Amino acid sequence: MGAEARAAAPAAAPADLAIVVPALNERDNVRELVRRLHEALAGIAWEVVFVDDSSPDGTAEAVRALAREDARVRCVQRFGRRGLSSACIEGVLATAAPYCAVMDADLQHDERLLPEMLRTLERDGIDLVIGSRYVEGGGTGEWSGGRLAGSRAASWLARAVLRTDVRDPLSGFFMLRREVLHAALPRLSGIGFKILLDVLTSSPGTLRTRELPYQFRPRFAGETKLDTLVAWEYLMLLADKLVGRVVPVRFVLFSLIGGLGVATHMATLAVLFRGYGVSFAVGQAVATYAAMTGNFLLNNWFTYRDRRLRGWRLAWGWASFAVVCSVGALANVGIASYVYNYRYVGWVPAALAGVLISSVWNYAASALFTWGTPRR
Repeated sequence: MGAEARAAAPAAAPADLAIVVPALNERDNVRELVRRLHEALAGIAWEVVFVDDSSPDGTAEAVRALAREDARVRCVQRFGRRGLSSACIEGVLATAAPYCAVMDADLQHDERLLPEMLRTLERDGIDLVIGSRYVEGGGTGEWSGGRLAGSRAASWLARAVLRTDVRDPLSGFFMLRREVLHAALPRLSGIGFKILLDVLTSSPGTLRTRELPYQFRPRFAGETKLDTLVAWEYLMLLADKLVGRVVPVRFVLFSLIGGLGVATHMATLAVLFRGYGVSFAVGQAVATYAAMTGNFLLNNWFTYRDRRLRGWRLAWGWASFAVVCSVGALANVGIASYVYNYRYVGWVPAALAGVLISSVWNYAASALFTWGTPRR
């Protein structure tokens, strides 16, 4: 299209509704989802924002190709970070639409419910509408008994941090006024997959909610992203909502893993020094780096799963973590020695002071230099 034609082309109407779709390896679902949205949202000014976490299957490329055909389709591609909740947050922030829906890319959520969700927000003064599997008329489809029991148990746990009566607080299918998310932003955790629970517990006031029933459908194409670590991230989210205002949940987990590192250190030293007769100095050095490596891998897998390092970045991350912890060790010794020699306290409080300072340093510095800004 030439410059004159572009200048003469009418501007597209601004969207009233944005559908935010987090995506990871969902290439084969993109075109079908957009086709169904066209059918369901006839007469509504809408756009769909796919937020892709650099899927290796070419999801972002598929979205961009479709966007060349359809101006309603947009792509936000992220590098160096993953997570459904944070993807949803960034997707909502990327649109100017006054109403925003969140749904999965796998077509398990019923897009035909979207017009009724929008009418409910516009007509009834509701802040947030939830597509619910657990109200009358809703259902979980072909779920196994084990998965259904797990979902209900997770919903029961959510009530420990929830301030409003919602039957399906873990639904991944909902619509809200965009100002609701903006009001919750300062307190959002952005951890794991349960963005709805995050919004409900982070809003400064009690939200006016309504649940509309829908039947959960089988995945259209591709493989499920559910694994055992999804449950771990859910527990981290709950912990963050319970104690996060007092101490960051990542710091708690980082410290627990540090305790495991002490056990690793002592076990390695005992095997080398007492078992194989290696000199104490050599055994201590090997044990130190064994514990450091174990701590790094566990933190990379659990504490910073949403920023997990892979490939060559894993090696770089280990090196930066070793440097950070080495500085922390020097701080530990220096602070403990100062407190013991000049503040006239016992050796136990002095040692604990050193451990505390080094722990805070290791956590803050590794968060910045090891799992911070992605290196390209």
